[in-house]
Amino acid sequence: MSEMNISNTVATESHVVYEVSGRVGCITLNRPKALNALSLSMVRELTKALLEFQSNPQVLAVLIKGNGKEGPFGHFCAGGDIRFFHQAALAGDTSLSDFFTEEYALNHLIHTYAKPYIAFMDGVVMGGGMGISQGASVRIVTDKTQMAMPETHIGLFPDVGGGYFLSRCPGRIGEYLGLTGQKINGPQAIQAGLADGLIEVQRLPMLWKTLLSTPFESGEAVERWIQSQFTKLEATPFPNKAEIDQFFAMSTPLEISLALAQDNSEWAQQTLDSLNKASPLMVHVVLSQIRKARNMGLADDLRMELDLVHHCFHLRERSETVEGIRALAVDKDHQPKWAHGHLSEVADAEWPAFFVSPWTPETHPLRHLS
Repeated sequence: MSEMNISNTVATESHVVYEVSGRVGCITLNRPKALNALSLSMVRELTKALLEFQSNPQVLAVLIKGNGKEGPFGHFCAGGDIRFFHQAALAGDTSLSDFFTEEYALNHLIHTYAKPYIAFMDGVVMGGGMGISQGASVRIVTDKTQMAMPETHIGLFPDVGGGYFLSRCPGRIGEYLGLTGQKINGPQAIQAGLADGLIEVQRLPMLWKTLLSTPFESGEAVERWIQSQFTKLEATPFPNKAEIDQFFAMSTPLEISLALAQDNSEWAQQTLDSLNKASPLMVHVVLSQIRKARNMGLADDLRMELDLVHHCFHLRERSETVEGIRALAVDKDHQPKWAHGHLSEVADAEWPAFFVSPWTPETHPLRHLS
C-alpha cells in the first residue's frame, strides 16, 4: 500500500476513504451520521480517487459503498448536503454553483468510466446517491435498499442525470418516480431498470472481502464474479405499471392529477397525495425535463440540468428550492409555502423559463462534456 493510501485509510476524519486492495480500487463514503450526504469536498475527493484509479494499471475495477453507523455497510448516500444548499443560496455563496458543476462532471465521469465501476446501493439511495451509482457498470441493491428521487418535495428536480436515467425506465415509470418522489425497494429498482441485481445485506462483508483478495485477471472477470452472486428473483412487473403507463403518459401535470382524482383506488389516491405535496411549479418543470431528456445524450442532459439548477437557486429568498429545504431540513415544520397553491395555478409561461440557459454554448460550465 502506498503512503497516500495509508494516510487515507488512517485519516478517519475523511468523508471519502479510498485505497487499492488486490486488483480493485475501493471507495467508501464515510459520513454515516449524515447518511453519507455529499459535500463539495466529497465530490472533489471522489473525482480525485476515480482519476487516480483510472490511470493505475493495478486497478482492474472500482468498488463503491457507504459506511453505516453500525458497520462497514449501511446507507449508500442520501443525496447532496441540502442544508449547505440552503445557507449558500441565501448567502450568494459561489461554492453552490461549484458544487453542482463539479457534481455533474463527476456523474459524467462515472457513466463514461474506462473501467468497471461497481456500486453497492444498500439502504438509502436518493438524489446525489443516484448520481454516483446509476452510471455504474454493475448496480447492486439489497433487501434494505430504499431508492427515490424525491426532489419535487423540496422544490427541486431529479438532477445528477436524473432526466437521462429516469427517462430510460420502462414505460412511464420515470415520470411517476420523478414527479411523486415515490420510494422503491431493491426488487422494484431492478424492475424499473435502475439496478442490475440484488445481494442480501448479510452477504456483503464477505463478498467485499473476496473482491479485495481475489487475483482477478481482468475487469470483466470482476464483473462476472459479482454478477454470479446475485440472488435469483422471480420476474415480476413493477407494481401498478399499467396504471402508471396510463396516467403518466398524459400531456400535462394537471391532466395527470385530474385523472388520478377520478380514480378511487388506494394507489391512485396515494399517488395524488404525493403529487399534491410537491411544488406545483417544479412538477411542471420535471415532467418537461424527463420528456426532453428522452431524446438527449447524457452530456446534453447534464448541461440542461445545470441550467435548471441555476434557475432553482438564483432567486435566493424567493426560490422555491430554498423554501422547500427550509420546510424540510431547517425549520422542519414540513409546511412549505410554495409559490402556487395548486398545479392549475402555474402559468404556461412560468416553467419553460427554467430551460433557458444563462450561458452560451461556448461559456457553459459543462461545455467540455461529450
